[in-house]
Amino acid sequence: MEYDVIIVGAGPSGLSSAIRLAQLCREHNKEHRICVLEKGAEVGAHILSGAVLEPRALNELIPNWQALNAPLKTAVSQDNFYYLTASGHYTLPTPPPMRNHGNYIISLGQLCQWLSTQAEELGIEIFAGFSASQCLYGENNEVIGIQTGDMGIDKNNQPKSSFQPGVNIYAKYTLFAEGCRGHLSQQLIHKYQLQQHSQPQTYGIGIKELWEIPTSQHQPGRIIHTVGWPLDPHTYGGSFVYHLADNLVSIGLVVGLDYKNPYLSPYQEFQRFKHHPLIASMLQEGRCIKYGARALNEGGWQSIPTLHFPGGLLIGCAAGFLNVAKIKGSHTAMKSGMLAAESIFEALNSNAPKIITTYQEKIHNSWIKEDLYPVRNLRPSFKWGLWPGLAYSAMDYYLLRGKAPWTFAHGKDNKATLLASQSKIIDYPKPDGKLSFDKMTSVSRANVYHDEDQPCHLHLQDKTIAVNVNYKQYAGLEARYCPAGVYEFVKSTGGNDVALQINAQNCIHCKTCDIKDPSQNICWVTPEGGGGPNYSNM
Repeated sequence: MEYDVIIVGAGPSGLSSAIRLAQLCREHNKEHRICVLEKGAEVGAHILSGAVLEPRALNELIPNWQALNAPLKTAVSQDNFYYLTASGHYTLPTPPPMRNHGNYIISLGQLCQWLSTQAEELGIEIFAGFSASQCLYGENNEVIGIQTGDMGIDKNNQPKSSFQPGVNIYAKYTLFAEGCRGHLSQQLIHKYQLQQHSQPQTYGIGIKELWEIPTSQHQPGRIIHTVGWPLDPHTYGGSFVYHLADNLVSIGLVVGLDYKNPYLSPYQEFQRFKHHPLIASMLQEGRCIKYGARALNEGGWQSIPTLHFPGGLLIGCAAGFLNVAKIKGSHTAMKSGMLAAESIFEALNSNAPKIITTYQEKIHNSWIKEDLYPVRNLRPSFKWGLWPGLAYSAMDYYLLRGKAPWTFAHGKDNKATLLASQSKIIDYPKPDGKLSFDKMTSVSRANVYHDEDQPCHLHLQDKTIAVNVNYKQYAGLEARYCPAGVYEFVKSTGGNDVALQINAQNCIHCKTCDIKDPSQNICWVTPEGGGGPNYSNM
């Protein structure tokens, strides 16, 4: 199969780039074939975010989105920012970047579904359920397309009766919009050394539930953000509570993956958080209906890699455009896709070289830089702790106005973890089944499915490290940082030997293991297309 442009990933950036490119083709009476590949079973299936949308990019992309019935129904009506103690809370001034007047509380999955219909009406071909498993390279080491994953391979790597080989899809240019820590994007960053002139990317894990609550407790348009409890002052993170329409509430906790204590479990911290009196009062008599988790970029402006390479571009969260101060990245991801489309369109119609440097220039000259550069030091300032981080952030924003003559450096998240012998064991309470739940109950709400008879998509580069390093030195931390019960240390019958059991069928594609493993021994690769969670409408 041959196209002019392939876009890997039908998230906000991928669909925005496809739509903008198609718009330019219509405006200039050009014909270019555009293909979007999505590994989820349907568009939106793997999309997980809070989410509050700043509609700036959408206004530029589709100015009449309201007339076209875009799923932006709940305008923000109230912002609250609290510091939590174990049993109480204090109201703090809402930081200016977190003020949401003019924004909308949405389901990002629903927005992507709507964007996909707009794309298809422009003649864009979208193929859901097909994972891009490999890049294809030309004679000059340039990307010339991708290969989709084989279907119908058993766990021993043998073809089953349902076997279908992967398909080579060729293109003049390929855009990688895989989202945070994309499998192929990481390979490209390594192959072309795209990170050598920037700081390491850093990450957090966001854990989210969708609740249906009684009308008396529901306040459509209300936003709550918190810092403090249950996290200790030296662990970066915070919570969100977003009141959508129809008695629905999105609630979640984000934990920076540079946390130090290997006994910390982001999942369990989230379960504890819901028992805080402020939160419990909102959720009482309600019911949890959906669950999910996803890594998110936190590195900011200084961690954005070189965005171009021979034959393609990185866009959206594959490159890391999230604004940590705003806790938003969809608007910048969409804009990056639009700018990439403009660069690609120029290249297609001018016989430009395979390396499109104009895209990076457009990013630097756009409001993306205006959005990200002034807040570049806020996230790394929290390496000093919660209160010093808040104090520095206030000084940077109000006094320096983001124009400090310095830029703080990032460290790698996997290097931040202390040994178990240097850390304190955390005793988490048992779930009560009403506000807090065990992992398997939560995983069932993620609607996750993988064919159990397929190769494991979680690769250990050295199987001995799991026990000799992670278990013996870090107390088996992968069993705690994974929010889906994928990693389990199992003792032998005699109780002397331990082995790591990987329950890959539970995986909800959060990518935390690929990031946090101390030895970078775990590599997440794409499983069979269509597998994984189904976050539809979440």
